[in-house]
Amino acid sequence: MAGSSDRRLAVVGGGGGWRPAADGLGVNWGTMASHPLPPKSVVRMLQDNGINKVKLFDADAGTMEALAGSGVEVMVAIPNNLLDLLTDSDAARDWVHENVSRYSFDGGVNIKYVAVGNEPFLSSLNGTFLNVTFPALQNIQRALYEAGHGDTIKATVPLNADVYNSPEDRQVPSAGRFRPDIAGLMTEIVQFLNQSGAPFTVNIYPFLSLYGNDNFPLDYAFFDGTSSPVVDNGIQYTNVFDANFDTLVSALAGAGVGGLPVVVGEVGWPTDGDKHARADLAQRFYAGLLRKLASNTGTPLRPGQYVEAYLFSLVDEDAKSVAPGNFERHWGILRYDGQPKYAMDLSGQGRHGARGVSYLPRAWCVLNPGATPEALSRIGDNVNYACTFADCTSLGYGSTCNGMDAAGNASYAFNAYFQVQNQVEESCDFQGLAVQTQQDPSTNACNFTIQIEPSAAGRPVPATATGVVLAVLAVMATF
Repeated sequence: MAGSSDRRLAVVGGGGGWRPAADGLGVNWGTMASHPLPPKSVVRMLQDNGINKVKLFDADAGTMEALAGSGVEVMVAIPNNLLDLLTDSDAARDWVHENVSRYSFDGGVNIKYVAVGNEPFLSSLNGTFLNVTFPALQNIQRALYEAGHGDTIKATVPLNADVYNSPEDRQVPSAGRFRPDIAGLMTEIVQFLNQSGAPFTVNIYPFLSLYGNDNFPLDYAFFDGTSSPVVDNGIQYTNVFDANFDTLVSALAGAGVGGLPVVVGEVGWPTDGDKHARADLAQRFYAGLLRKLASNTGTPLRPGQYVEAYLFSLVDEDAKSVAPGNFERHWGILRYDGQPKYAMDLSGQGRHGARGVSYLPRAWCVLNPGATPEALSRIGDNVNYACTFADCTSLGYGSTCNGMDAAGNASYAFNAYFQVQNQVEESCDFQGLAVQTQQDPSTNACNFTIQIEPSAAGRPVPATATGVVLAVLAVMATF
């Protein structure tokens, strides 16, 4: 039973009470936000929730310094844009010295993995990193050994599940193989990982099976049974997570490394930005996933094994690219300010949000009810401007704020920009269309946020979500 001495993941069991989970639970900590939480606040929040593993997307000094002395196990990361540089062995040694050795001391950062790139073989990247990822991986692992870290810190490559599949004429896990265009390269990589003692790291997203595919059975994305299981050699697969994982296991076996450990680098469910990106579905998904991890049942091809997994992600990030979809900014199990979105206990002692968060003053920016007809004729351009530099993804089709009228949409856009700009007076004008208010304009479904106070490290403003802007402008035509 999880108590003060056992702060591992715990979930509610079918008969009540608490069941301790697999030790392998971690979270992804991304920082692509206009107002990121202070790193020390995030580390304290991890500790409050019994989360002892974290996966990063870079090696930011502020983040690493905050993790020093925490005991939290870290997967530090090399962004894709550095892979070409690290094909040079001297550059790899320099990177390890600056980002690993620098923090490897008694009371320093507990680094376990180095993530070399992030999904570098995505089909949508058109082969940009095909020729540099493996050499960079080899150089980093070699540099870790040379620096005396190689026995305890392993280099791996977080890969999207699109690097493997089953043939069109045999869509079952046991037929899994690596994507034909990269099969040779993947075989070299997995054999290298096997030799170095590193795991295969894969990102699995049942949500994406639903996204853009209305024929995908909804219940197959979750863990509470399905009316349409996939039957493979007498094995019934009742959820897409197990089927996806075992497709990889089969691909590894085909490459001669059937026993290679697998780490799930990312798995999660977003809460906004799409009709299936909802808090209730996220809660349903995590309830099933955490029960599965807690039971250590493994998968049909790897039964009775715990699955080391990193939830994606810790907090919402309003400056992420929305190229994959508007949901990209809403993967957090916590809101942008580190507060819980829904009930999910990670420690058996209740879930704790970030402590000591400081917010901007209680003020919003909304459409001016006294705006002149001449000013209203410019509303489309002004909403477009606001949504270019702030996050308006919650206004998109199927999203939480999609049901508002034209005035509500404009107010949401103006306020989003006002908050990103730290509520400076000039950011709530929009050519006479906007006015500040102390009355919360939020609705039951749509939250008009007040941003947190900016931290010392500035961040880029969000990239525009073109589809959302077009949809909002269509509603603006009613003025």
